[in-house]
Amino acid sequence: MEPTPQASDTPAPVAPLAAQRRVETVHHGVSRIDDYEWLRAKEDPEVLAYLEAENDYAESRTSHLAELRSALFDEIRSRTQETDLSVPTRNRQHWYYSRSFVGKEYGASCRVPITRPDDWTPPQPAEDCSPDEAALPGEELLLDLNVLAEGHEFFSMGGSSVSPDGRLLAYGADVVGDERYTIRVKDLLSGALLPDEITGTRGSATWSRDGSSFYYTTVDDAWRSDKVWRHTLHSTHDTDELVFHEPDERFWVGVGRSRDDRFVLVSAGSKTTTEYHVLDADDPDRGLWRFAARREGLEYALEPAIIGGDACFLVLHNLTGADFELSRAPLEPTEPEAWTTLIAHDPTVRLESVDAFAGHLVINQRSEGLTQLRILELGDQGVGDDYVVAFDAEIYSVGSGANPSFDQPVIRLGYASLAVPASVYDYDVAARRLTLLKRTPVLGGFNPEDYLERRLWATGHDGEQIPISLVCRRDRAPGRPLPLLLYGYGAYEASMDPYFSVARLSLLERGGAFAIAHVRGGGELGRRWYDTGKLAHKQNTFSDFISCARHLIESGWATPDRLVAEGGSAGGLLMGAVANQAPELFSGIVAAVPFVDTLTTMLDASLPLTVIEYDEWGNPEQDPDAFEWIRAYAPYDNVVAQDYPPILAETSLNDTRVLYVEPAKWIAKLRVTASGRRDFLLKTEMAAGHGGVSGRYKAWHDRAFSLAWILDRLGLADASL
Repeated sequence: MEPTPQASDTPAPVAPLAAQRRVETVHHGVSRIDDYEWLRAKEDPEVLAYLEAENDYAESRTSHLAELRSALFDEIRSRTQETDLSVPTRNRQHWYYSRSFVGKEYGASCRVPITRPDDWTPPQPAEDCSPDEAALPGEELLLDLNVLAEGHEFFSMGGSSVSPDGRLLAYGADVVGDERYTIRVKDLLSGALLPDEITGTRGSATWSRDGSSFYYTTVDDAWRSDKVWRHTLHSTHDTDELVFHEPDERFWVGVGRSRDDRFVLVSAGSKTTTEYHVLDADDPDRGLWRFAARREGLEYALEPAIIGGDACFLVLHNLTGADFELSRAPLEPTEPEAWTTLIAHDPTVRLESVDAFAGHLVINQRSEGLTQLRILELGDQGVGDDYVVAFDAEIYSVGSGANPSFDQPVIRLGYASLAVPASVYDYDVAARRLTLLKRTPVLGGFNPEDYLERRLWATGHDGEQIPISLVCRRDRAPGRPLPLLLYGYGAYEASMDPYFSVARLSLLERGGAFAIAHVRGGGELGRRWYDTGKLAHKQNTFSDFISCARHLIESGWATPDRLVAEGGSAGGLLMGAVANQAPELFSGIVAAVPFVDTLTTMLDASLPLTVIEYDEWGNPEQDPDAFEWIRAYAPYDNVVAQDYPPILAETSLNDTRVLYVEPAKWIAKLRVTASGRRDFLLKTEMAAGHGGVSGRYKAWHDRAFSLAWILDRLGLADASL
C-alpha cells in the first residue's frame, strides 16, 4: 500500500478565476469599467458552476480546520440546553410559549389555558420534570415547525397570530429564502388548515377585532411593502380588499392592531418621514382616516392610550428635536402643532418607542450609549411618577418584551450583556419590583463572573469619542495583548447593543477577546450618531471603526497580527471599506452578505430596496454629489493593488436584500488586482436567504465554519480550552 501523502505533498488548491467580460457605464461624465457584472445572471449554469467552484475552493483551503469546526459545533451544542421552553406570555385566555427539542432543527409554538383571571405569574414545568420533558400541564401544540419544514432545504417562519376568540391561527412561511411568505390559517379546534392561502406577503397577519378577517401586506417587484389588504375568511385570495396603497417608491407600509384591540393602524414610512392611517372598530363606517398629514422630515409613531380616563393617541415624534418628544393628541385628524407635550425633547436622551397600558406607560430609550426602560405611572389625574428601571452594570442591553395585554400589571422585559445570557424579567409596576423569570441556560459550568466586561472609548479622526464594548475572560486581562475579534455595523440607526452568544464562548475560552465598535451610522448615541454616519458623512462609519481598531492596539488590548474584523450586510460594506483603507490593521476580515458593490446597486432603481435606500446612501443616478461620495468609499470600486489581509466572504444565493453577486464580484476582482497574499475565500449558501441557513443545527455548523477560520487567523486554532 502506498503511504498516505503528507499535507506538504498535496498540491495547493487553485483559486477559481472568473472570466473578465468588460462592461462600461458612464454616469455624470465618469466612466466605470466592470469585468464581472456577468455574474449577476443567477440562473446561468456558468454562474452557478463558478459559485460551486468557489465553494469547493473554500472547502479545500480550510480542510485543515475540519476537526476544529467539528469541535466548535460540539462545543456550541454541549453548552446549549436543546430541549427547553420560553417563559409563557399571557394573552387573553391562554399562556403562549415556544419549545425546542433535542435533535430537531426547529421549535414549536404551544399554549395552555389560564387558571385564574387575576394570575399574572407564568406557569412553570413541575420541579421534578427534566429538561427533556419540559411540558406544561394542559399543553396544546399550535405549530410544529419541524413538520412545516419537511421536504424543504430552507424554512423560515414569518409572523403568527391567534384570532381574538382563540380559535384560529394565521401564520406565514417562506421555503425559498426570498422573504416572500405564504399565509395559511389553522383551525386550532380541529387541527385542520382552512382553504385560505395567500402568497407573496411579508408574512404577518393582523386580525380584525371580530376575527372574521385579517390584514396583511404584500411587496412589489422591488421587494417594497406597498399594499395593505383585508382578507375575509373562507374567501379566495383574488377577492381580497385593497385597504391602502403607497405609490411613493421611497415609502413602505405596515399594519398592526392596538393593544386595546380598538384600532388597526396602517403606517407608511420612508427613512425620514412617517404617516399613519387609522381604522376604528368602534366606528367601522368611518373607514380608514389619516391621523396627521405627511410632512417631509416629520417622523412619528402612534400609540392609543387612556390617560386620566380619556382616550387619546400618544405621539412619539421629532418635530421639536432629533431625539424625539412624547406628546398627546385627540382621537381625530390633528396637525402636529396641536399636540400636547408629555416628555419634552432632551438631546441627551433618545426616545425610541412607547407602549401604553391601563396603569402605566413604558418608554424604551437610550442615554450615554446604553438602553433604558422608563416608566410613567398613570392615575386618575393623569401621568404620575416618571423614573428609569435601574440596572447595576457597566454595559448591558434592556428592552420591553412581549406585553400583549392592555390591563397587565407587570412589564415583561429582556436583559443581556456580553457575559450575561439573555434573561427574562417581570417588573411589577405597583411594587417596583423586578423578578427574574428565566436566564437562558448555558451548560458546562458556565459562570458570568468568569468574564470581564468593559466600556472603552476611542478618539475618532475628528475628535469624536467612539464607544467600544469588550469582553474577555477575567483571568486573561489586563496585562498583555489578546487575540481579538472586532465586530461592527454602523447603518440605519441600528444599535449593536451588547448581546450574549454561546458560540462566542469558544473564542473567549481559548483566550480570545470580543469587542463591538459602536460606530457612527448606528443609533447608540442618539439620532446625531446616525445622521453623522450616512449620506455625505458615511466615511465617518469607516473612520470610526479604524479608530477603534487603532485604539485597541495602542492601548495594549490587541496587535495587528491577531486582530480580526467582522461585519454583515451594511456591516459587510464596512468590512470592505476598511479592507481598502486600513488593511495593515487586521489579520483577517469576515464579511457576511456584504453590501460591497454599493455604487452599482444604488445606480439601479430596478433592484430590490434601491429606491427606499436613497435617504440612507443617496441617489447617485440623479445626484452627482451622491455619485462621488459613494464612489469614494464603495469597496468594489476601490479595490487596488495592495496587500490585503485574508478575507472570508459569505453570501446566500437567494438573498433579496444584498444579492450574492456583490461579494462574488468583489472576490473575483480582489483575486486579480490585489498584491501580496491574495488569500480570499467566497462561501455561498445555495439554499438560503439574507439571514443564512435555516435550522439551528445548520446555523451552528455555519457559525463553526466562520469561527474556525477566525480562530485560525487569531492564532488560536490549536489553543486548548
